[in-house]
Amino acid sequence: MASVTIESLDGSGSFEAYRADPEGKPRGAIVVIQEVFGVNTGIRAKCDYWASKGYLTLAPDLFWRIEPGIELDPDVPEEMQRGLDLFGRFDQDKGIADIEATIREARDLAGSRKVGVTGYCLGGRLAYMTAARTDADVSVGYYAVGIDNLLGEKHGIANPLMLHIAGDDGFVPKDVQAKMHEGLDDHPKVTLHVYSGEDHGFATEMGKRRSEAAAQLADSRTEAFFAEHIG
Repeated sequence: MASVTIESLDGSGSFEAYRADPEGKPRGAIVVIQEVFGVNTGIRAKCDYWASKGYLTLAPDLFWRIEPGIELDPDVPEEMQRGLDLFGRFDQDKGIADIEATIREARDLAGSRKVGVTGYCLGGRLAYMTAARTDADVSVGYYAVGIDNLLGEKHGIANPLMLHIAGDDGFVPKDVQAKMHEGLDDHPKVTLHVYSGEDHGFATEMGKRRSEAAAQLADSRTEAFFAEHIG
């Protein structure tokens, strides 16, 4: 399994990122941001997919400060609970710094080409924060949690951001979705897509949560968005 070691920006250590390379010269780079289940088989499959589309792709191990190499299966109740516990222990500000370090690494590895990010669940929230706090060229978040608490940062979003919202998300209630629309619908850089009747995790690569039609629609929109803004 290919990986790259990345030094943290604060000098506190280093972490691994799964690496997937395209055939030939990369058209750009993509950073895939994990769910609360670590860089597991599904996240690595996301990376392999983007590499097949011509992008150099990295997925950083964001839980390395807690425990390196965590891989969980959300279909196993005990592992789902562990993921939720890890979410509570995770330092999101340091996570964003690690994503920024990964963006820099990806940009270097891709020959200074543009870098996009895409994240899921916790990673969707971090994709929003990445759009607001870093120089990522384009960002996409799937079923991002707690965005209503981050709307005060929307002025920092300078590059395109797309958010895929599950209409019946058990972790993102209707009132939170309403606040997202109220705060972001008129933002010139933000695009929201709602998938009615879908629940959290609908675009996972494997497992019980996947909803095939909605996943394919969301991923096709993401692919077009990256093609437009990365190349």
